[in-house]
Amino acid sequence: MLPLLIAPQIREADAYTIAHEPIASIDLMERASKAFVGWFINHFPDKDQAISVYCGTGNNGGDGLAIARMLDDHQYKKINVKVARFSDKSTPDFNTNLERLKKTSISISEIHPGSGFPIEDCPLIIDALLGTGLNKPLEGDYKRLVDHLNSLDKTIVAVDVPTGFFADGEIPHGAGILKADLVITFQQPKINFLLPESGPYIKCWEAVNIGIDEHFVQSLHLPYLAVEEKDIRKMLKPRHRFSNKGTYGHTLIVAGQPETMGAALLSASACVYAGSGLTTACIPQSGLTALNAYMPEIMAIVRHDMQLPTIEWAKFSAIGIGPGLGKDELAVELITDVFTNYKKPLVIDADALNLLTIHRELWRSVPENSILTPHMKEFDRLFGDHGNWWQRIQTGIQKAREYAVFILLKNDYTIVISPAGKVYFNTTSNPAMAVGGMGDVLTGIISALLAQHYTPEEACILGAYLHGKAGDELALPNKINVILPSQVAARVPLTMAKLLA
Repeated sequence: MLPLLIAPQIREADAYTIAHEPIASIDLMERASKAFVGWFINHFPDKDQAISVYCGTGNNGGDGLAIARMLDDHQYKKINVKVARFSDKSTPDFNTNLERLKKTSISISEIHPGSGFPIEDCPLIIDALLGTGLNKPLEGDYKRLVDHLNSLDKTIVAVDVPTGFFADGEIPHGAGILKADLVITFQQPKINFLLPESGPYIKCWEAVNIGIDEHFVQSLHLPYLAVEEKDIRKMLKPRHRFSNKGTYGHTLIVAGQPETMGAALLSASACVYAGSGLTTACIPQSGLTALNAYMPEIMAIVRHDMQLPTIEWAKFSAIGIGPGLGKDELAVELITDVFTNYKKPLVIDADALNLLTIHRELWRSVPENSILTPHMKEFDRLFGDHGNWWQRIQTGIQKAREYAVFILLKNDYTIVISPAGKVYFNTTSNPAMAVGGMGDVLTGIISALLAQHYTPEEACILGAYLHGKAGDELALPNKINVILPSQVAARVPLTMAKLLA
């Protein structure tokens, strides 16, 4: 897992690396700037393109000065540097890099408090004004400068973070933030890059390794982690000879109404594709023909009118409940029946979550280590309104611990929160997957993984990753704009095979 640090920990990790590598802080800055430039020159190869580098007088500005010098060394011919002198203070490493830059032919100018801003003719701007040390919204001259740069039609590449952007924590509403086309960030993404609040300010980001001491970072036992492919490869279990359908569990999907059978079909079929040895769908009588036609591999327990079906609970290794289930009286009785009689972890989605919101007494019966899979609106209905995603994460940590459940909060970077307070960010998926029914497929995948004896934590992490990776393999190579949930479900076996290879 890739540890995700909050701003104070970033500074702590830098300080530890400087002290124990050992390396001088100016040399660590040099290494970071070199990593930035290495990525930059491969993606902006035109050395005749005019580039303006905007620098503050802190260490982020020091990075910018070193980057300008290195680009000059790489024969970029039209570079100028603009230093925002909005304070009498400057860091020692900034001062050192300024003296180094003065030995080149690069034009250096200064912007002073209250002054007008110079005409900007360069199509490309490198933003090195302010970094992760920001602890309050921009105001005064920095706010004016950011507003000015945002008004220009320029390509902006930010060093580490866009000026005014909070690396973690709540981003104040209406904060002045420079909008970056690309952020080349150091060592690992900042947590807020992975939350929707970053959308208006960061089109894309790339993390470059600058050699921060990894053993120290791992020793911090951080709660925030990004899931990497190597983690999934270690977690996935290959199938072995002499196994049989019983080896891989029997999953029950409790889902569907006459008008919402699609949700039940998608969830149950995804369960089959994700490897459940047997899959049974508990569906209304009117959906049986559709189920048999859609996928004959799925067995059925039929619900008749307003009668509860008879379920042999001991037969099932895992149960997923909720997709298209509805919120009528029978749905309430059904979910109560499942919660009361099945004591293993459940996958609780969609209408089952909505029923938990309406009938709060049901919380008392939710089995320990169950998996809740809400999208943003379902999460807020469950736990109250939130002003931003950082608040949702903090609430999720609290509620996962309180109810002893896993919460899988759907997002571009889906967030898995464990009862132990770990927060895992999934790193697969793409906008082509923004189609109704994708959540039903995810429920089926996670339920199948539980049936195959993965722990609830593993099922959450693997399920989110496989779901998104299958979508990536379908959409990204050919730049497809929309893919269907049924396509994602059918792709999962091949995705798993590639990861196991």
